[in-house]
Amino acid sequence: MSKQAKQADSEIHEDQLLNFLVNRLDEEVSLTLANNAEIDPEDIHEVLVGATADGTSISTLCNSSKESPPANTILYHLRTKFEPERLERVANKPLRRDVVELLPEQVEVCADLHLRSYYGDEDNTEGLYHSEAKRGTTAFHAYATLYARVKNKHYTLAVRRLEDGDTASSILAEFLGVLDGLDTGVKAVYLDRRFYDSKCLTLLQAHNYAYVIPIIWWGETIQQELSEGWSRVIEHDLTGKLDGHSWTVEFSVYIDCTYLNGRYDDHGVARHGYAADAPFIETPRDARYHYSKRFGIESSYRLSEQAIATTTTRDATVRFLYVVVSLLLQNVWRYLHYEYVATPRRGGRRLWWLARSTRQSIPHSASIAVTSRSSWCWS
Repeated sequence: MSKQAKQADSEIHEDQLLNFLVNRLDEEVSLTLANNAEIDPEDIHEVLVGATADGTSISTLCNSSKESPPANTILYHLRTKFEPERLERVANKPLRRDVVELLPEQVEVCADLHLRSYYGDEDNTEGLYHSEAKRGTTAFHAYATLYARVKNKHYTLAVRRLEDGDTASSILAEFLGVLDGLDTGVKAVYLDRRFYDSKCLTLLQAHNYAYVIPIIWWGETIQQELSEGWSRVIEHDLTGKLDGHSWTVEFSVYIDCTYLNGRYDDHGVARHGYAADAPFIETPRDARYHYSKRFGIESSYRLSEQAIATTTTRDATVRFLYVVVSLLLQNVWRYLHYEYVATPRRGGRRLWWLARSTRQSIPHSASIAVTSRSSWCWS
């Protein structure tokens, strides 16, 4: 069957997509402006969405049209009208608002921690996240994302900005709370290696979620296990401490060995260890296979960089706002495409590229033009 025969008749143009997103922001993120303000909240949201979709800065977008609001006015409101705590509270509601109905009865979820290096003034790092040195700095713009993986498509369910005092276990506790509140079941939770510690493993066991986490070579015992032998399953434990009390969490480690002559060590053997507890994982190869599927698509935060407003600001709240809108744009695109365009077929609907068109304007008072992006192919 030809591609044209399989494709649905309907199309979604960028003006429809972006207007839908602007309406979502207007509904969920209320802004209070002065009575004599020359712009309204919708203008701010339209410029914010337009810059995100176009992958450009607020200043560039505003300066491209004589009828647009002044860039300094928009940037002022972005810095002053979005309180950090309130933004984090309301950010996740629009992310989940539409996509939860697209989730199957059992869903696989992934969680990532992302650190973006900060190289600014060392005395001006309030609101940033400090961690061990990486790429010449210990200060980072840091974010955590929780997303569902459905037939090689992903839907972001939650995003969280990290600050000093946040730990992997505190973030995981929040994300597990999100999962507990879903109407769908959770088949398994796939976490990146930063979640490998005694507290996170204890949380997963307490919530009775199936999980897979790559292990870190902590301690002589596990280092020895991962430096010799062939594929096998071993029992391991980690000790945690909290408020003077200690406990031990026990779990299975699946050690999978791969061989490729001359690529790894002198014997050509690479050993991958995974802390795992899932009914569908019986062998080390199962653990590695299922965990590797989380990389079948880009992680949610890395994928968001395909369409995100650019900026040089050091304001952590503004940068987080850009991340939220970028992730929301992806979710809205998949939701609208699935509901109105995607072609039903065996194995799941097929999502098509967003149709490219000539420059169109989002219909609002400023008439800011938004260029369609060929990178909008999130399938």
